[in-house]
Amino acid sequence: MRMNVPPEPEEADLRPLSARSAVLSLLLGAHPPELPVKDLVRLVEPFGVGGSTLRAALSRMVAAGDLRRTDGVYRLSGRLLARQRRQDEALRPGTRAWDGEWEMVVITVTGRGPAERADLRARLTSLRLAELREGVWLRPANLDRPLPADLHRVALTYTARPDGPAPELAARLWPLASWAATARTLLAHTAAGRGPADRFTACAAAVRHLLTDPVLPPALLPADWPGEALRTAYADYQRELSASVGRRERAA
Repeated sequence: MRMNVPPEPEEADLRPLSARSAVLSLLLGAHPPELPVKDLVRLVEPFGVGGSTLRAALSRMVAAGDLRRTDGVYRLSGRLLARQRRQDEALRPGTRAWDGEWEMVVITVTGRGPAERADLRARLTSLRLAELREGVWLRPANLDRPLPADLHRVALTYTARPDGPAPELAARLWPLASWAATARTLLAHTAAGRGPADRFTACAAAVRHLLTDPVLPPALLPADWPGEALRTAYADYQRELSASVGRRERAA
């Protein structure tokens, strides 16, 4: 069963951004994750979000605990700071040299409800593991991160070395050709020649897509894998936004 399944390439998850989504995308990409309301008004204007609509969305986000407001500056809440850390890791995941070993997680606890099962599946997917069969998750052991200690309450973990060809196993676990096709579509939409609204929407979709990148060792990837190019395109766009905000602040 393939867990990290991206959208179809022609769709590329280019859904229009609401005022809330636009604000979150801007702040999740900002370091530190805070912007004055005047900058938010200016940055969302090209996407057809007016000032009154933005301010209403900001008020709802503060009430919901998504944002904190101090002296006209909006900051991500603690809960969303964790999401930003995951997003940052998606852009530059730590890796190590791969020696052919795989991480394996075998779920041992039974009798869990649907919500608990769904939460566990989401956690394992966020760790870039994929499900070979029900309850058996694995990936190449090339990520420079430990598995969470509390995972041992519900699973056993192993280091494995499959007998068969590793590239065939990787292709069975992840739809690599489809992921790459979607990434190339997003790269085309992030090109500097496109309008600001289209680029912003494409870069927001790029972050979502990078969260599903299996980050495999080069030996297991198809030729011309576009993962690094997509990361670079998003990082370049974030630098453009940061420079734009900086110029505005110096001119104020």
